[in-house]
Amino acid sequence: MKTVLLLVHDDAGQEARLQAALDLTRALNGHLRCVDVTPVPTFVGDIDGAAQAMIQAEERRVEAANRIAVETRLAHEQAPWDWVDATGDVAQCLMREAGLADLIVVNCKRDRLLDVEPRGVVNAIATQACCPVVAVPDNVRGIDLTGPVVVAWDGSPSVMATLRAGAPLLKLAASVELFTVGDQEGAPAEAAATYLSRHDIHAAIRRIPADGDKPDAQILEACAAAGAGYCLMGAYGQGRLREELFGGVTRRMLDAAQLPLLLGH
Repeated sequence: MKTVLLLVHDDAGQEARLQAALDLTRALNGHLRCVDVTPVPTFVGDIDGAAQAMIQAEERRVEAANRIAVETRLAHEQAPWDWVDATGDVAQCLMREAGLADLIVVNCKRDRLLDVEPRGVVNAIATQACCPVVAVPDNVRGIDLTGPVVVAWDGSPSVMATLRAGAPLLKLAASVELFTVGDQEGAPAEAAATYLSRHDIHAAIRRIPADGDKPDAQILEACAAAGAGYCLMGAYGQGRLREELFGGVTRRMLDAAQLPLLLGH
């Protein structure tokens, strides 16, 4: 796990993304790949070509100034990095660079119907990328990789894939807790603990009964009680469409989390 892919864009979540990506890159002795995306605006109504061109030119001007600011910042950080300029749909631009990445850093902001917020790409990235995604709340600064970690274990294929890919990060943690809520239908937590032990990661298992139909609240309480630096979990284990329509753990975790989430599918 060496290459950290970072969405660069001048928005409210950029500082959260940048600090988390730098923490990850330094801890992994890795390389930071910055993907600076200038979105193509979606125009609704009667906007002529000249006005569209002016709006797009302003977007490019803002991103050019942002690049200077971020590159100046990176020049003083102890992490190797490179830069990719891209124009278009934010999620598509990131996915074009994701094939040889080990982690992708975005915000917890979900995309919603008719919402063109550039930060709102975590749904698309988490369900398409073949590597884990670190989703960071806007108000969080950095990610504590050496503190406790809570794994929201439900035995699903998505959490198993995330656990396997995230093992290099879990090795850095002071402690790892496999936290389960209610009855498990998939792989038992004991199997996950055995797998981690082969990587010299000795995880504790904690089970609690389900409290209604919202285990996400119990997961977040467990994270707060443990002082977790981040929470590892599978993403959209029931399918993204079903979770979006009927609610689900991934959706509610992204909306409510106050700590970074390590997601995989």
